[in-house]
Amino acid sequence: MKRTWVQFLLCVLLSAGIWMIHNLSQSYVSLVSVPIIAESNIDGRAKVSTTDATITAQVRASGFRHVSLSRKHKRAKRIYIQPADFRRLEGDVYSVPVSNLYKYTNEVFGEGQTVESFISEAPYFTFPAVTHKVVPVRRVQSISFRSQYMATSEMTVQPDSVIVYGDSLHIENIEYVNTRPINLRELNSSVHGTIGLDAPSGIRLSVDEVVYSMEVSRYVEISSDVKIDVRNEPAGVELMVLPSTAKVVFKCTFPVASNPVEKVDFYVDYKDFTNSITGRCVAKFDKMPTGVISYTISPEVFDCMVK
Repeated sequence: MKRTWVQFLLCVLLSAGIWMIHNLSQSYVSLVSVPIIAESNIDGRAKVSTTDATITAQVRASGFRHVSLSRKHKRAKRIYIQPADFRRLEGDVYSVPVSNLYKYTNEVFGEGQTVESFISEAPYFTFPAVTHKVVPVRRVQSISFRSQYMATSEMTVQPDSVIVYGDSLHIENIEYVNTRPINLRELNSSVHGTIGLDAPSGIRLSVDEVVYSMEVSRYVEISSDVKIDVRNEPAGVELMVLPSTAKVVFKCTFPVASNPVEKVDFYVDYKDFTNSITGRCVAKFDKMPTGVISYTISPEVFDCMVK
């Protein structure tokens, strides 16, 4: 008889366990509240909010997930929120509109659930102002090109400046932030990528990396002797330029659309001559066609005198 009762109780417990597992596996909608602390990179502000906020929503999830979410005495989660998703209220207080909260449902409530709607109002957080300074980003680069290839313009980085945060004694002498070395070899096409920043010890940066880009093209050289003209001479004055011709070497993108020698003009400006103490002037150019990456002129400086 006793053995029968034991078997009966085991069957009841097994059935109850199966029933519980089955029910907890089903999907339910229930109110869930989660406290969070916001982390962000708002210009001139602390990285982490000094206050937390509780987000309450109607969440559809499995029974197991609801059991986990309903635990009492939950510690506030630290959630990274993009600076653009905040709205400044007043002073140090920033709010996250409910419409922007949907981007962070997985971070707040975990994966495998669906937020039907938010019940709480837009949460707000306090981000105190901190000592900061804006400095440029300086490239650290080592680049080489294949034969007959070159950069059509200087490498650029975005953003080209960053905000440094820290104690005023630490940041007052920081004038720039270096990138980590950008090592590129035997380039024959345009390049772009990301590179980290070399943050000084004890300093926080507004971003940890930047995007670099550089246009690279095949080129050909075209050389020619050109006449050096004079412009802006006053009436009755003739300015002599010695030598009156120069050798110019153009580096042009390949294939060459047109011969730059036929379009560009090189000249000495009479105004530069009058402002010169020695009478020596640098030639300027006009009508430089597109496709010319760079040029060299020899000589670079010309002796000028009034005839």
